Amino acid sequence: MDSISLVAVVSIVIAGMTMAVGSYGPSQSMGQAIQQALSAIAQQPDERNSLTRTLFVGLAMIESIAIYCFVISMIVIFANPFWGHVIKAGG
Repeated sequence: MDSISLVAVVSIVIAGMTMAVGSYGPSQSMGQAIQQALSAIAQQPDERNSLTRTLFVGLAMIESIAIYCFVISMIVIFANPFWGHVIKAGG
């Protein structure tokens, strides 16, 4: 296996691992936040609007972590800084 293929394979594997690990935490956090919000709404139905608004802001912040992991994985696949070094060394 030549070095260009090795960099491609490693980039794809690392991107997959980044998405797997980077989406596990936010998904667990989102599930727990929704569970707590539903519990709070069940206990105090009058505060539903305030709790829902706060929940959506929190969910957006949690989701941004998964989006950052997606961006990093796309950078690793398509704009890998090692490509220039490998191509220069090989050619």
